Amino acid sequence: MALKWFLCIVAFLPLLAALPARAAEVHGRSSTQLLWFNNFFNQRKQAEFAQYLNLSVLNVDREGKLSFQGYGRVTQDVRNSEGLNGRLYYLYGDYRGLYDKVDIRLGRQWINYAAGTALIDGGQIELRKVGPVGFSIMGGRNVFFDLYGEGTRKEDFVFGTAAYLTGFKNTDAEVSYFLKLDKSGMARNQVGGVFKQYLFNAVKVYANTRYDIVSETFMEMLAGVKVFPTSKLVLTGEWYQSYPIFDATSIYSVFAVDRYQEGVFRVDYTVNDMISIHGGYNRQDYGEGGFGNDGTADVVEVGLGLRPLSNLMLNLTYNHRNGYGGKLDGGIAEVTYNPIKALELAAGLHFDVYERDRSTGEETARRYWGGAKYKFTDKMSASVRVEDNVNVRFSNDWQGRAVFNYDF
Repeated sequence: MALKWFLCIVAFLPLLAALPARAAEVHGRSSTQLLWFNNFFNQRKQAEFAQYLNLSVLNVDREGKLSFQGYGRVTQDVRNSEGLNGRLYYLYGDYRGLYDKVDIRLGRQWINYAAGTALIDGGQIELRKVGPVGFSIMGGRNVFFDLYGEGTRKEDFVFGTAAYLTGFKNTDAEVSYFLKLDKSGMARNQVGGVFKQYLFNAVKVYANTRYDIVSETFMEMLAGVKVFPTSKLVLTGEWYQSYPIFDATSIYSVFAVDRYQEGVFRVDYTVNDMISIHGGYNRQDYGEGGFGNDGTADVVEVGLGLRPLSNLMLNLTYNHRNGYGGKLDGGIAEVTYNPIKALELAAGLHFDVYERDRSTGEETARRYWGGAKYKFTDKMSASVRVEDNVNVRFSNDWQGRAVFNYDF
């Protein structure tokens, strides 16, 4: 199904020539890629070619209100005879400003409400400029992918509606409702909200929540504040809580789970054009039980960014974690270098020493990677990245990709 939809995008291209002479603007990106990696499911080496196409057709009508957007991929396995596969991520028509108040979007599209998110084959209608509040309603076939293509069944649908503030420079807010149906009935029934407020040009306060009506449980809650005392200093404090909720029609909905929550404090400071630093503390709570301290863990991170030359950037990060799930000390070193304007070279090393429990003792995990990107013209570029993972499971786990991009 996804492959057929992707071919529809390709077949649509010649039709653009039939547009009026004032004709539409056509933009996009063609990305041709070669990927190689170890297949996680069968532990076999795999290589495949992939063709991605991102397409935007703007100003189709005289008023410039109608546009089309599409994005998808086709992959061909060249090592394990898995054949041709495809995914269509979105393909929709967008008409904005009907009666100067209504936006209509039809086709495959990504919906992002505070109450829930989904990829749908359907429609979304937004009503704007009716005072300080805008309204949105959406519905359609719920699209999701499995390993080899689309896993959607004919009974899978989602519906939702939202109301949000509009016209306020320093304030954003939304309340929304999300309903998901499958072959067994109502799978999800949720409400959600988002709030964001800027104060005194130096403070940002934000919060969001998602509530499951069926289980009468808050699935997610986030509250945070960012303070900008100067243009070089950012202070962040957050509290986050998550309670896993499965579809009400799933057998997993009867399983007991623990609530997770964490508190975060972080400081980012730019000393000058050559030096930046950051540091943070994270207190994690995984619920009942745990490794030695009742399900909690403490995480500390410090980092340093150095630009000794205008074309050379070095980033160093150190992490320390202790508590539930074991303890870890790890570091990241990454460097980016531009010998000439068109060429970018990059490399990195990730190194972790961890102990899951006392019976396993200390173990190490390492990741080495290197890459390069070259820009032939403003519209053509090529890049390559190679990575090797060495850990308790793999003595070597090579993977990488080579990419050629053309923008039009």
